[in-house]
Amino acid sequence: MSDVFEIKLNGRSCSARDGETVFEVAEREGVSVPTLCHDPRLEPVGACRVCLVEVEGQKRLQPGCAWKVAPDVEITTESDRIERHRKVLYGLYLSDHRLEEDGLPIETGNGNQLRELAKITKPLELHPVEAPRVGRPDDVNPYIQFEPDLCILCARCTRYCDEVEAVNAITLAHRGSETTIATAGMRGLLDTTCELCGGCIDTCPTGALVEKKAPDPLPADAKKVRTTCNFCGVGCQMDLHVVGTNGSSRVAKVTSPPPGETMNDGNLCVKGRFAYDFINHEDRITTPLIRREDGDLHPASWDEAIEVTVEGLQKVKNKYGADALGFVSSSRCTGEENYLMQKIARAVYGTNNIHQCSAT
Repeated sequence: MSDVFEIKLNGRSCSARDGETVFEVAEREGVSVPTLCHDPRLEPVGACRVCLVEVEGQKRLQPGCAWKVAPDVEITTESDRIERHRKVLYGLYLSDHRLEEDGLPIETGNGNQLRELAKITKPLELHPVEAPRVGRPDDVNPYIQFEPDLCILCARCTRYCDEVEAVNAITLAHRGSETTIATAGMRGLLDTTCELCGGCIDTCPTGALVEKKAPDPLPADAKKVRTTCNFCGVGCQMDLHVVGTNGSSRVAKVTSPPPGETMNDGNLCVKGRFAYDFINHEDRITTPLIRREDGDLHPASWDEAIEVTVEGLQKVKNKYGADALGFVSSSRCTGEENYLMQKIARAVYGTNNIHQCSAT
């Protein structure tokens, strides 16, 4: 029996597979279903209720991110009933959401998906409420800040910490309106199992979790540059957010590409995401240096530096033999680069004295 069958989505027939959710089918068919708690790396939980859709035979609206399709089912993602639901839901969210600070709309580096959705569906206007949700203002960790007034309790951050990182440093705590994102004993993240990967910042849809180091929001002229992390040889892709002109440009923030685009699936470690200060450090060497006859180091071109290196290695080999040479490669290099290093050692200079730092 084939696991592919037909369903009706907004009155149009389309193919679906056994085990797929409404959200997955709609996304493949180019049908937009709004959501706040969905992340393709996480198991669906239907927490935010934004993606509710009409399913034939069901009296209640069902969460599109979690409801699995069945043969011949009819699903509607846009209707007057769904529109009324979204207006009320967005209104409830925004009534318990800090909208302004000093009279200006709050902007966050990650954006605010709730406000973007509210622009499409005008929400029901409700009186603001003051929820007693608490944060951790005394948390001295250097990277991650929690703003409880912007949290909608979608649980994406806690689920990411559990399902992707498997460290369970943060969790939902308390009940009712007091529910918040907490740690054990409300400790700072440095006193928990947190690895400071920043994945919670990346997955947060409202900017309740932000990076302390980076300007928030980034300047409007910030440019995004895709590159490869050089802290190890895994090859994680990341986006550098560069501000300023070419003469005085600097990296102000690092983010991961969206899930599913690159081999690291939108994930980064603490080094890849936060250890970017060295890029603009005043003591960083930015050009090759060669020690001249006066004993001092002088700037040189890459071609000249490589030529001097080759000549020096050959002189040692000629005078003392190939085994007087030793080559050490780095775990920060790719597998291909490490292969070339051992090929230079063995094929070019004739020695097996080749080592790699991660082997120690």
